Amino acid sequence: MNRKWFQLWNIGRLRGRLMDILSLGRTMLLLAGGSLVLFMLLGAGGLAGQKLNSSPIPSMKGLAASLSSGFFMELLGMEVPHLPKGEEPSAFSGDKVTSFVFRLLTSVDPGDPKSLVSREMPGLAADDPFLLRQGSGGSAGAPADYHPGGDELATGEDSGAGEGPGSSPDSGNGTAADNGHDNPGEGTVQPEASPVPDPPDAGPDEGYSGSGDAENGTGDTSVKRILVYHSHPREAYNPLLGAQSDNPSSAVPSKNVMLVGSYISKRLEERGIGTVHAQEDYATEVPGYNWNFSYKYSRMTVKSAMASNQQMSELIDIHRDSQRHGKTTAVINGKNYAQVYFILGHANKNWKQNEAFANKIHQLLEKNYPGISRGIWGKSSGNGNNGEYNQTLSPNSVLIEVGGIDNSADELKRTADLLADAIADVYWSSRDAEKAAAPDQAGTQSGGSGGETSTGEAS
Repeated sequence: MNRKWFQLWNIGRLRGRLMDILSLGRTMLLLAGGSLVLFMLLGAGGLAGQKLNSSPIPSMKGLAASLSSGFFMELLGMEVPHLPKGEEPSAFSGDKVTSFVFRLLTSVDPGDPKSLVSREMPGLAADDPFLLRQGSGGSAGAPADYHPGGDELATGEDSGAGEGPGSSPDSGNGTAADNGHDNPGEGTVQPEASPVPDPPDAGPDEGYSGSGDAENGTGDTSVKRILVYHSHPREAYNPLLGAQSDNPSSAVPSKNVMLVGSYISKRLEERGIGTVHAQEDYATEVPGYNWNFSYKYSRMTVKSAMASNQQMSELIDIHRDSQRHGKTTAVINGKNYAQVYFILGHANKNWKQNEAFANKIHQLLEKNYPGISRGIWGKSSGNGNNGEYNQTLSPNSVLIEVGGIDNSADELKRTADLLADAIADVYWSSRDAEKAAAPDQAGTQSGGSGGETSTGEAS
């Protein structure tokens, strides 16, 4: 019995076990310490990368962008029972939660199978658009780029012939000539095969409901402050062409994005904001034209307009998405509206300022007309763009895609009016903020002319 007890408490055996434990513990301690140092280095590297890299890709691309504002509203609603609930589907629905969890665990978007393939093929997703701010109009589909192809109009029509926006039913604001160029093909007859329907009148729910200088008509429209232009002016719409094409293109201003630009320009002028609508058709005006240099051509247009108008600060580049009607149309109060995308350039190191400007417009549309905006997207360089989109020329510069290839003139007009009102509201609110920040200077520079009195805006 005593011998067994001695064997049970054998000092040598206990010592050996203790040494094994200590050896294992030392190994585990070394591993833990090494892991701690590694993660600290990775964290420091990540912080340094955020400081040094101005690109929106590492800081804003990914999971955070998939959370809508409604998600946080519903979280608050769990604690505040009487918090108003919108008509937007619940952010906690089964499909949304499943998609979110799957993306959280795998970094693969179930709605975009390409996200799985791109992880195995370096560079495949380098130029893909990425979501920065989600819109209630849906963000499942990224904006599709336009590329010139074989669907151009006949040479006789595509050489600049046709009516300009100045001769459309919504013309009359005189902005077409403000950029120093005549309307392309002015005075020629528009083909009868594809008439443009009369734009609808704004209903009671579509008009301006804001306040301030614009409502009182005190804006001085002789001083041009906003530029509406088109880097891809031949992006056209099938209903305006009377055709069915996967890639509609036209030089006739009443059939392409220039029509949308004319709607927006006129509305801004009605809101008391002097607006220039640039209508250059670079394919006919630029010797040796190359579509891949589109933003170089439009940059010259922007610089020329800004040099001629010292008070110009807002730059709006209007494009058209290349997706079909079902993905570019919203129904609000029984009426169809063309949806919009806001695009920011990856190569712009000051992109956060432009994002703030775009977000103000986006949030106004989200508040007043949920479903119109499909969010704010970031894009890098690719075919036909330089990843900067002229947005370094002004912090109040943004590219907006209005509708898709199948949207009608009625749908485009409705959205153009709402979009112009949102831009005007942002413009006037920023001027009010400037006046509030400098009341003394504003009072001394008013001049009693009845125009704008904010500092630095004398014509």
